[in-house]
Amino acid sequence: MDIWKYYHITHSQHLVCNPLLPEKFERICHLLAPGGRVLDMACGKGELLIRLAELYQISGVGVDISPFSIDECLEKQRRRAPTADLRFLLMDGATYRPDAPFDIALCLGASFVYGGYARTLDALKGMVVPGGLLVTGEPFWIREPEQEYLQARPINREDYASGFGGNITIGEGKGLHCIYALESSNDDWDHYIALQWKAVQDYAKAQPGDQDLAELLERNGREKKYYLHWERSVLGWGVYIFRMP
Repeated sequence: MDIWKYYHITHSQHLVCNPLLPEKFERICHLLAPGGRVLDMACGKGELLIRLAELYQISGVGVDISPFSIDECLEKQRRRAPTADLRFLLMDGATYRPDAPFDIALCLGASFVYGGYARTLDALKGMVVPGGLLVTGEPFWIREPEQEYLQARPINREDYASGFGGNITIGEGKGLHCIYALESSNDDWDHYIALQWKAVQDYAKAQPGDQDLAELLERNGREKKYYLHWERSVLGWGVYIFRMP
């Protein structure tokens, strides 16, 4: 099954593709006033750029490798911000090079684009003006993960920092100043994950003849078990706003 089709289906009912309930998402948007020129790397459905354009008339670029996501971005812009100075690019974010630095650069839940969190910070630093903002959304270990979980995923212990503050320490170690941080709660996580279960079941009911349906159901069922058995108690997520020197 095409990976981007899988994510398109599982996230079809989400406002944003991260464990952030609407109130917290709005809080982050209002903390980014007055905006300016904004980059959203792995922008997903483009909700953040569209919302910032509605609030502050920013200009911006959204980059995503999923054709489903970019199609949604373009449709959302057409409906909600048709005159906004926004561009949505279908491409591998790791190859994107801006023609000028941004006032704000974001990468929420997609540090895989650059091969990890530390490398993501390095990449974003090179695309932001002095005094500008870097905004990241990144997992962290709430406690030491079981070896069984690491092997089942598979994932490495070193992939994520220890504790909510671990990602702040990494950023400040690179000369950035953390000016705000927000931790997702179990409620944020439960809504984000369980809405994927609902989306998959709704899709299965609506599209019983899809040739990928068995794989879709199997994979989503496996990830459901991971979440309930391990991830709900071992994996956290935070949003971090850093200021460039």
